[in-house]
Amino acid sequence: MFVIGTAGHVDHGKSTLVKSLTGIDPDRLKEEKEREMTTDLGFAWLQLPNGVEISIVDVPGHERFIKNMLAGVGGMDLVLLIVAADEGVQQQTREHLAILDLLGVEKGIIVLTKSDLVDNEWIELIETEIEELLITSSLNGSPIARCSALTEDGLPELIELLSEATNTLTPQTDLGKPRLWIDRSFTISGFGSVATGTLLGGTIKIGQEVEIIPTQQRGRIRGLQTHNRNIKKAIPGSRVAVNISGLSHDDISRGSILTIPGWLKATSVIDATIRMAESTDRKLKHNALINFYSGTAETTARIRLLEADALSPGEIGWAQLRLEDPLPILEGDLFILRTGDTTLAGGVILETNPKRHRKSDRSVLERLQLISTGSPGEIALIHLQEKGPLDHAALFALMDCTSDTLLDAMQLLTTSQEVIAIIQDNKRQEACYIDTITWESSASTLEHLVQQYHNIHPLRRGISKEEVRTRLGWHTRVFTRLIEQMCEKCILSDAGDLVSAIDHVPMPSPEQEKDMLNYIVELQRGRFSPPTNNHLNPDLLSLLIDRGEVVKLNEEVVLTASVYEEMLTTTVTYMRAQGSVTVGEARDLFATSRKYVLAFLEHLDKLQVTRRSGEGRVLIRTTD
Repeated sequence: MFVIGTAGHVDHGKSTLVKSLTGIDPDRLKEEKEREMTTDLGFAWLQLPNGVEISIVDVPGHERFIKNMLAGVGGMDLVLLIVAADEGVQQQTREHLAILDLLGVEKGIIVLTKSDLVDNEWIELIETEIEELLITSSLNGSPIARCSALTEDGLPELIELLSEATNTLTPQTDLGKPRLWIDRSFTISGFGSVATGTLLGGTIKIGQEVEIIPTQQRGRIRGLQTHNRNIKKAIPGSRVAVNISGLSHDDISRGSILTIPGWLKATSVIDATIRMAESTDRKLKHNALINFYSGTAETTARIRLLEADALSPGEIGWAQLRLEDPLPILEGDLFILRTGDTTLAGGVILETNPKRHRKSDRSVLERLQLISTGSPGEIALIHLQEKGPLDHAALFALMDCTSDTLLDAMQLLTTSQEVIAIIQDNKRQEACYIDTITWESSASTLEHLVQQYHNIHPLRRGISKEEVRTRLGWHTRVFTRLIEQMCEKCILSDAGDLVSAIDHVPMPSPEQEKDMLNYIVELQRGRFSPPTNNHLNPDLLSLLIDRGEVVKLNEEVVLTASVYEEMLTTTVTYMRAQGSVTVGEARDLFATSRKYVLAFLEHLDKLQVTRRSGEGRVLIRTTD
């Protein structure tokens, strides 16, 4: 299945031709029928003699509706450029051709409509004019078909050309990233909200949860149709109507994207390569405010040229654009830039959400060149160096390739030792990646952080792993593997929740040892009611806890290890005999105050030795 679009000047017979080919009138609006002029997108379909089914998107030709035309050209596999034989090339013929050229549409058929109104000599002149016009465009060399929608002369030949053209087209690849740019939405009584568009990048199916970007509203697919035919699954490259439950018509509008949740986000800043239209007589200046069109969306954008102060017709340059409204666009997406009633340029998105660049920064320009022309592996390495570590899903979301292509690229990078892959249970699609330079640099940083912590807290056993991981900003799996490797190399020592230098041993001074001994004596003297106003220096207390000489119940109550074990044994024995213990019963057991037994029982709850049950606690596991 392929999508065929029309293009051309107003009143050159685009809609009439579509109706003659398909039997479907693409002018669906009352206003269009009354004025006999297409003002918005129209849709039809046809099965060709070669068995290929095509969707046809009919676009308006009037210059006042160029925005609607731009909403329809995305996702075209082939275009029918319509030129009326009695009028020849006109203003919108040229502008539509410029837009198609800037969007890289390379497959097309030039259709000379109304050929019954002129003689053969005149048609030959028009064909020569068209061929000269196409020389510098992406449609150069496209076949020309003469026809009349009224007399149907030439229609069989046009259908044959369509069959030949579709035989050469490549079906869209399923990247696993479905995106349906919404070009129309409406409500059907008894069914609910419906969105239509051309599906790109992946499949969608009935029952699947979907998300509207950028509003982030979620619903579920209730039904799918292609060409008024109910289907269970829609494939990339097809025109689709999606019936969505859980969303109102107000939640869905042209310019939004329907996709599966969890991977696509709107962006306000993009890096791009810009190509100026040959047909324009204007320049694109640095810091200009322009109109930006991509998919079915439009917004205004401020453009920062990264190398030149201005781009002239036909020139190419790097730019960063800041969009007024965030859009759900991706690397590799195409766009059009216009100002007033003029199409200025087109472009390709290289990166979304980039940092701000300095003008004429050679390193930035070289990086953009690499992103523009690099292999999937080279581009993945750039993302890892700048944003890593990344798991496979996060890296895949940044790439314009299939998941299998990315897996192959990462295998090569791993083999060449440019990237380290952390894979569990041989599940490559769940791997985490980090580039080797970042890995080695982070190992050095980690060693420094641990040593710095020991210098500040020489009496503590080590630094919290989670604290270090948070400071590095790493995925847990990658951080864990880094710790493991550094322990294997005898650089660090792993102590559960803590990590320390391999040779670190807390060494208190004689004076500090004396303070700790006196503290333990005081706690032991108090037994079940130890003093709470004589706490040690926090580092000395942590050392005693690490040594197992005291147990900290909360920020106020600390027991000696022997007293704690006595309380634990007595309490467990009591609960086994009585079934439970209350705070009052525990207070009587130890002849102490509520403050101490409550701290003790809550400590057992936290360890999941006991749990609350009514007014008391019950034993839920042994204390082994």
